[in-house]
Amino acid sequence: MNKMKFILVIHLLLLISCQPRPREAQITEFTAFRFEEQDIAQIQQGYKDGSYTIKELVQTYLDRIEEIDKNGPRLNSIIQINPDALQIAEDLDKEMRAGNIRGPMHGIPVVLKDNIDTRDNMTTTAGSRALMGSHPLKDSFVARQLKDAGAIIIAKANLSEWANFRGELSSSGWSGVGGQTKNPYILSRNPCGSSSGSAVAISANLTMIAIGTETNGSIVCPSNNNGIVGIKPTVGLVSRSGVIPISDTQDTPGPMARTVRDAAICLGVLVGVDSTDNKTLASKGKYYSDYTRFLKEDGLKGKKIGLYTKPFGKNYKVDKLMNEAIEYLKSQGVEIVEIDEISKENVGNLSFEIMLYEYKDGLNKYFNSLGSDVPVKNLEDLIEFNLLDSVELKYFNQKYLEMAQEKGDLTSAVYKEALANMLNACREEGIDRVMNEHNLDAIIAPTGGPAWKTDLINGDSFQLGSSSPAARAGYPNITVPMGYIDELPVGISFFGRAWSEPILLEIAYAYEFGTKHRKAPKFLTSD
Repeated sequence: MNKMKFILVIHLLLLISCQPRPREAQITEFTAFRFEEQDIAQIQQGYKDGSYTIKELVQTYLDRIEEIDKNGPRLNSIIQINPDALQIAEDLDKEMRAGNIRGPMHGIPVVLKDNIDTRDNMTTTAGSRALMGSHPLKDSFVARQLKDAGAIIIAKANLSEWANFRGELSSSGWSGVGGQTKNPYILSRNPCGSSSGSAVAISANLTMIAIGTETNGSIVCPSNNNGIVGIKPTVGLVSRSGVIPISDTQDTPGPMARTVRDAAICLGVLVGVDSTDNKTLASKGKYYSDYTRFLKEDGLKGKKIGLYTKPFGKNYKVDKLMNEAIEYLKSQGVEIVEIDEISKENVGNLSFEIMLYEYKDGLNKYFNSLGSDVPVKNLEDLIEFNLLDSVELKYFNQKYLEMAQEKGDLTSAVYKEALANMLNACREEGIDRVMNEHNLDAIIAPTGGPAWKTDLINGDSFQLGSSSPAARAGYPNITVPMGYIDELPVGISFFGRAWSEPILLEIAYAYEFGTKHRKAPKFLTSD
């Protein structure tokens, strides 16, 4: 080698050595958590054995929130702690010692998405600085059902502000009040939304149960991204009274958990006819106080399931996991029928139009329910507040609020026509038609892709999803972990006809029982 070549080689080696090297993913270590990945049955057995009290368990979860959510990786999944949680736990301990056990949710810690009203020392903000300090005048129906069942609402969860229906280029899991929620599997990845904090809190073992809400994807997508089970019920199975609304047609609360059984237990607590939510009137005679009766280990045998193929071809890694799931289902006696379309019409624009009309109507009614001690009285006030605030419009705009403000009321002929056309296309000519034609028990599809990197400048990078058919129809959808792409979880969705939660739970539970994909996150950090 001549001198010139030698010098060039040395320079090249020096240049390479000075380049920043990608850091390998690092596992963050934390104090061993006594109740890691435990389910409701295990917790109740511990109470029965006298291994710990309800107050001791709640304190342990509050310590875990402090260590994992507020310090350490700072997940930002919790927007506020219930200052009365320990006192409530102590009262429930007294009941238990007196032999008064209200049911399987007695003494179980629950986190509520912060668009669900509670009448206590916590506020309800929807993540908006405009509602900081807002104390609703009464509990939501959901909160009351949980409290009556002996559950302890230990905290409120962060969320995509206004349930991710505020403006363009938003980042799921960001709110003006709570900041950006992180994905516990890889901290730079997005938790999806809008029930971001609810999903992260469950996945990171910060609570036993969480409640989310969905209009389209807001339960199933964060469940997908965070490796948990999420149930989006039939609209009307669970009351929306006291839930900050987007769409009366599509909104519903639902349970989020680490197992199908825990989610089913919680669902049985949440259901019921509520005179202040007329959608629940249709659920009379169609709901159950105990959904665990439908959980069967051999629940896949003899089932005929439609495979919704539209999400395929967008991510070959997701396709691979889905094909493995299909082979497993077949091995358990399932007949698979491929379905390339559900609704013959593209109803996305109709759904958006309906949401805008119902958003304006619903928000104005909600603001009116708060009484006089709030800084905003209507949607117009909210828009003005955001324009003057130093944080609210820092990363994305409020175009959807402004578009909703321009709409008329729900007597509009445009609104009524859009609603009738969408429901017909999604129900009678959509899911009902497809399932009747093929005599199906359920439809399956990948819930979504692996979590994308959080980007506050460009917003979310959704790749694929399957929530829309069930969401627009107002029909049930259950997502369960299906596997992992590298360290990121991906889910499989089971959806079907109205009020078909029993058979969907049977199928989802049998799939979960036979595959057991769920694994706890490691809080990885990487470039």
